[in-house]
Amino acid sequence: MSRVCVVTGANRGIGLEVARQLARAGDTVVLTARDLARAEKAAAGLPGTVTARRLDIDEQSSADRLAEDLREEFGRVDVLVNNAAIHYDTWQRASNADLDVVQEALDTNLLGAWRATLALLPLLRAGAHGRIVNVSSEAGSLASMGGGTPAYSVSKAALNALTKILSAELWHEGILVNAVCPGWVATDMGGPGGRPVEEGARSVLWAVDLPDSGPTGGFFRDGHQVPW
Repeated sequence: MSRVCVVTGANRGIGLEVARQLARAGDTVVLTARDLARAEKAAAGLPGTVTARRLDIDEQSSADRLAEDLREEFGRVDVLVNNAAIHYDTWQRASNADLDVVQEALDTNLLGAWRATLALLPLLRAGAHGRIVNVSSEAGSLASMGGGTPAYSVSKAALNALTKILSAELWHEGILVNAVCPGWVATDMGGPGGRPVEEGARSVLWAVDLPDSGPTGGFFRDGHQVPW
């Protein structure tokens, strides 16, 4: 039986490629974006079974509506990839940061992922092998963190903390929760010069495809542990 996989922020970049590879493998993919028309356009270009849905992860009503739609259509969700993110703020430093930008990053990169998780958690519990993959970044690693990109880095460090907490709370229910760094990928956010998007997506899919005996509460890139 194919999995029902929800990918947030999937109309472009890593999210779109994750959706493509899941659909190609035979999974049912729910491709979400803030704008339904963009989600529909992206879904139309993918193989397999892909359905477009609007999801603005900054809006509780949007997350609740998606959860209700998926409950009625599928009765469960097997995989949630929290990919949506904003503000790779290379233009500012923590010592002169625009806190409105920081707030926006936290609202989407942390609270948005948290909001989507809470809305879909009953459906993940309804499946037999739940997987939550939080697309993070080594920019959020305290072990290697330096100056710059304060909004993005702090929000990703917070997402890593949420990963640890959720994994500890959900492991006994068979739901694996991990954070994944796809690496520096050549996308609109990452800019030119990075690794191909297909490689970044495969790093995410490694966590999606973990067996029930696989790790939970970890931070990985290409299947290898990244220091917190």
